Amino acid sequence: MLATTINYVKFCDINPDDFLPILNKEQVRNHLVHHPLFDSTSIHAWVEDKINCNQMEGCRVRAVYSCDTLAGWCGIQKDNEGYEIAIVISESFWGIGSLIFKELMGWAKELGHKEVVIHLLETRPIYKFLKKNSLKTHSTKMLGRKFVTYHISVQ
Repeated sequence: MLATTINYVKFCDINPDDFLPILNKEQVRNHLVHHPLFDSTSIHAWVEDKINCNQMEGCRVRAVYSCDTLAGWCGIQKDNEGYEIAIVISESFWGIGSLIFKELMGWAKELGHKEVVIHLLETRPIYKFLKKNSLKTHSTKMLGRKFVTYHISVQ
């Protein structure tokens, strides 16, 4: 059974190299846009980008810890359609995704968003929960890949 104790930590308070085993895992990479494997230099640049994103109005990006173990990251970040929710966690923690989603929706409300989007690669199944709770869904092409985009109302 997965622990439900989740802590959200600012990226400036973590060691960027701790993300390497998570973001370079094949099972995690299968759900992301294609990019080269991270190394120590590129992961530091990526973390710096997330720190900068966190400082933008309407955005919040955090590392996710479960039982003091780095599980991945999540956040609300700017995209072409407004603000996007992102959840990227190691497959051993996939069971906590719904708890992270609820937290992100609370952040979205706190940040004053009326709507957020979620982009999932078209290779992923249609999520009934997202479809049911979406204002609309459509196909989006980004970075050479097709996504299903869900528009979720923030209540």
